[in-house]
Amino acid sequence: MSGSPRNSDLSCPGAPFLGAPASSPACPDESAERRPLEEEVPARRQRTQEKKLPPGWRSRGYAPHFENSLLTQSLGFRLHDAVPAVVVQGWKDELAWIAGLPASDPREILLRKLIAKYEDAGHGACWLRDPRIATLMEEALLHFDGQRYRLIAWCVMPNHVHAMAETREDWPLASIVHSWKSYTAHRANSILGRSGDFWFREYFDRFIRDDRHFTNAVRYIEMNPVKAGLVGRAEEWRWSSAWWRGRAEEKTAGGTPADPGEKEAG
Repeated sequence: MSGSPRNSDLSCPGAPFLGAPASSPACPDESAERRPLEEEVPARRQRTQEKKLPPGWRSRGYAPHFENSLLTQSLGFRLHDAVPAVVVQGWKDELAWIAGLPASDPREILLRKLIAKYEDAGHGACWLRDPRIATLMEEALLHFDGQRYRLIAWCVMPNHVHAMAETREDWPLASIVHSWKSYTAHRANSILGRSGDFWFREYFDRFIRDDRHFTNAVRYIEMNPVKAGLVGRAEEWRWSSAWWRGRAEEKTAGGTPADPGEKEAG
């Protein structure tokens, strides 16, 4: 895509510098310029699989798997205008919601469902619908994959983002999310020729308890575009781990995957 930010943009003047990446999150059409992944991965099976995945994505093999319930977290954050504060407050009042409720409390569960449904309806400016901004966000997610965290799944929706990551002790999730949001807010505002708030200040996260929770959470993330009515299959949504995994599986089966530029967010 002609408007996609290149890797050199990751240190553009005026934007927070993310630092040296674990691997360059180049656009798919840049992969030929990169050092082959087989030089980096000794195991033949893993080498065969990972070289078909997006540069920077170090999930081990095609199917994500649960490794450490103490470190693996699912999370979501949204654009600042995706769900108006007055709407959320109205729901809280109706539910008699109070701060500090456990994630298992019915009021907290219902509030999250209401917010998710409102997000999926596509309210607000939906700047992430712009392929340039969606690509910027995806590249930021991939930038430190394999170094500060292991990115397991993700989906960039028109007005919000879902992800799952296995974090590391030296890099708590709050620091990782702050880095993503701070960098992309500056770059996106520059691309869009605007100023002011870009992201809603808070984000939602949950620790992954076990294999079943892991599987359900990955499915929830990757099926979000289908649930929102944007595509018919998870693999059709360009800015998601499902799309990348689908391309890798097509290559393994001998098929010809679509060019990245052929699919754009609705």
